[in-house]
Amino acid sequence: MSRERPNPLQWLWYAYGGRLPARCREWVLHDITCRTWALRHVARALVQVSPGLLLLLLPGPLWISAMSLLGGVIMAVWYSVSAMVETCEHRLAKHGYPVGTGKAKRAEADAELLAEQEARYAALYRNRPEQQ
Repeated sequence: MSRERPNPLQWLWYAYGGRLPARCREWVLHDITCRTWALRHVARALVQVSPGLLLLLLPGPLWISAMSLLGGVIMAVWYSVSAMVETCEHRLAKHGYPVGTGKAKRAEADAELLAEQEARYAALYRNRPEQQ
């Protein structure tokens, strides 16, 4: 099965919590487990609160509308980030993956990166003569 990306309308549906077609299943796994998964989650959260920009069209002082919008966006992103792992696991479960798949795949990728970093560290700083 290939990793087919959703079209823009499908992505919007996905950003608001919808389920994508089965052909996009592997893309969802990639979306939740890639190196930039947290940034992608924040982008989805910002898309979800983007209709709040309509507040700027309300009559009255612009600074009041802008500050209320900013407060809402900060609060939305704060709560979204606080439940990021659980939300991503729920997205994967909606697409047919067992709960815990995303966390396990990210841990596997992190373990590979950590092993590489430890090898570089050992090559640089271990087995060196003591400098005094």
